[in-house]
Amino acid sequence: MEEKRRISCIVCPLSCEGEVSSKSGIVNAVTGFSCPRGEAYAREEVTAPKRMLTTTVRINGGKLPLLPVVSQQALPKDKIIPCARCLANLTIIAPIKEGEVVVANILNLGVDIIASRDINPV
Repeated sequence: MEEKRRISCIVCPLSCEGEVSSKSGIVNAVTGFSCPRGEAYAREEVTAPKRMLTTTVRINGGKLPLLPVVSQQALPKDKIIPCARCLANLTIIAPIKEGEVVVANILNLGVDIIASRDINPV
């Protein structure tokens, strides 16, 4: 059975809206997007959606109790919760610099989790 899905592109500020037709997880047609980036985003959103992960981890010896972190690349959408659970059990030690890897290759997905700010020691 063919499935049609409306998608709003989030790649650029135009926020084009289009439609993706698929059958059994295979994209048959993509219409309505004004650029190739929108079409590529729509295809990926239907077949293998990805999201960035932003959260916090505990930090000992720092001026703040929590360190904001972010994934360097988008993760498979179905792996976001397992990755967040992995990070919930993590405590790091200050100091740390923005961009420093906090967890390399989280859950063997090929994506590093990095610090998104500096935290100096107390």
